[in-house]
Amino acid sequence: MTERVTLITGASAGIGTELARVFASHGHRLALVARRADRLTALAAEIEAAGGKAPIVIPCDLVNSDCGDRIAEALAAADVEVEHVVNNAGFGLFGKAVQRDRADQLDMIAVNIRALTDLSLRFSDQLIRNRGGILNVGSIAGFLPGPGMAVYYATKAYVLSFTEAMRAELAPHGVRVTVLCPGPVPSEFQARAGFRPGFDSVVLKVLPADVAQQAYRGFMANKRAVMPGLGIKIVPFLLRLFPRSFILGAVGRLQLRQR
Repeated sequence: MTERVTLITGASAGIGTELARVFASHGHRLALVARRADRLTALAAEIEAAGGKAPIVIPCDLVNSDCGDRIAEALAAADVEVEHVVNNAGFGLFGKAVQRDRADQLDMIAVNIRALTDLSLRFSDQLIRNRGGILNVGSIAGFLPGPGMAVYYATKAYVLSFTEAMRAELAPHGVRVTVLCPGPVPSEFQARAGFRPGFDSVVLKVLPADVAQQAYRGFMANKRAVMPGLGIKIVPFLLRLFPRSFILGAVGRLQLRQR
């Protein structure tokens, strides 16, 4: 029987690293994808030292359109099949979209949307055969318009919509599909995005390790969505109480004030 693996993107830092640790601690063999080979190698060694199965390390920048092919080739060479896809890789950029570098924002779409869609669809036959699942890392931003971070919020709206639709399509095949929608999480994301955490981040933040634990439990329980932290759970409810125009203005004021 072909060995099965859990594919995790963006595994070199933050939530991705913690998700790798959680999945490994529950006996999953991992295939780790990220740009930084040294960090992946160190994480793989840590997992092995803790008694986990030796991960497959696949250094690859998901900005590049051929990364999906390279991942598939590496897995085929290792003679494994994908049981779970964890699309964690992603990044954001703060500031007005018309003032940010256009190429950087298109790279964001490539990672947050194209790569996530590619890997979800590319391995769908294996997921169905192995009755596995897809865990997509979205954001509470997916529920909101995002002036001051327009492209990022839009990408996460796509992740939310795509995940829910894939859940409906794959459910008859016994494949679980879950979207993880965290709020502020202290990680390298903020520094790369050019973000200075404010009071909202202090109130709503959940540590990456806690996010990963809740994500794993929710995914294995086949929940539609996992929203770590009490403050984040009430956001979708609160959105029903206010006009969209009010939400748009409030998010814009908050985001642009943090520049």
